[in-house]
Amino acid sequence: MLNLYQVLAKLNTEEEFKVFFEDLCTFQEVEKMEQRVQSAQLLIDGDTYSQVIEKTNISSATLSRVSRCLQRGSGGYSELLRKMTEEKKD
Repeated sequence: MLNLYQVLAKLNTEEEFKVFFEDLCTFQEVEKMEQRVQSAQLLIDGDTYSQVIEKTNISSATLSRVSRCLQRGSGGYSELLRKMTEEKKD
């Protein structure tokens, strides 16, 4: 039986991810995930909690969780956002 991580590893393009997540998740679920990634980037960029909440409309509880993940998590946000920053420079 396939697990989610195996399935995601098979996706190669932004469009493949988009259509997969449209089928897998509700619009609101995808929107909330995007909000978390955007909030992580803003925190890394030095925005305060108040600024992040104002810019993304994320709840303070969710923002606190994102912040904890950045500080003590497994590094998923940091690695992803580092790669995104590198791609923008190229």
